Amino acid sequence: MMRSTHHLSSQSPWPEIAEQIESTLNTHFVIEKIHAIGGGCINETYHLQGREQHYFVKLNKASMLPMFEAEAAGLKEIHNSHTLRVPEPKCWGSNEVNAWLVLEYLELRHPPNPHAEALGVGLANMHRTFSDQFGWFRNNTIGSTLQKNDRSSEWIPFWRQHRLGYQLQLAQINGYQGRLQTQGERLMADLDVFFTGTRINACLLHGDLWSGNYSFDAAGRPVLFDPAVYYGDRETDLAMTELFGGFPAQFYASYQDAYPLEAGYRTRKTLYNLYHVLNHLNLFGSGYLRQAEQMMDKLLAEIK
Repeated sequence: MMRSTHHLSSQSPWPEIAEQIESTLNTHFVIEKIHAIGGGCINETYHLQGREQHYFVKLNKASMLPMFEAEAAGLKEIHNSHTLRVPEPKCWGSNEVNAWLVLEYLELRHPPNPHAEALGVGLANMHRTFSDQFGWFRNNTIGSTLQKNDRSSEWIPFWRQHRLGYQLQLAQINGYQGRLQTQGERLMADLDVFFTGTRINACLLHGDLWSGNYSFDAAGRPVLFDPAVYYGDRETDLAMTELFGGFPAQFYASYQDAYPLEAGYRTRKTLYNLYHVLNHLNLFGSGYLRQAEQMMDKLLAEIK
């Protein structure tokens, strides 16, 4: 008999999820327990258990299936780089009410800092997975915001249009006009200033690399999850690790030893993190407005 901490309504997706696990993985699977896991602000997450079988399941409304499809593709992209471990996507689907993504269940933990060296080296190796185009073969999401990945042979136009420009357009739609837009237009017009003498490679990126999106498995190996994958400047990943903190010094030292950063990163870090602060403004409200404006002021001061 199935025991659950989740209230099963008449629209419960669990029978369909169990059936899809059986058919996709060609295994007998009967749900014995469903345990809700906290921590996410976008999806509901669960530990789904059968007899000696464990899966991690994300649920959202049915219209969010493309988000889960893109996440599965991103996890596979990182897996195929043979650098850092990610949870394996098992299956995904939807009914009239819910969309779901079923992933490998991993016992994760944050061990002492020495394991952070492996994360730094692994990320440096992942960033050496190159493409001849910036962007990716499909769009995905950053948080729950559409992230456009139209391929481009040039980085600065890609960043201007699909990252900074797109977030400013959303901000305008959300009512954030005036100084934010004026400063944003000035910044976008002079982006080239920040890349003088710098060669940008189209590197495989996690895309949403804050401290909540990495951990370590039982053997101490680093694990990445919840990606917003595309190919772009590796500095964008490094910049986001500094936006909210949570990455130890050993991580940065081992990354720098494995793949040294170019001059100018300290300034470009602010530019790249502006994208995420604007996204937080659009997702969570005006509490991020002043931070975004201050970052723009700092960047524009470099141009004068």
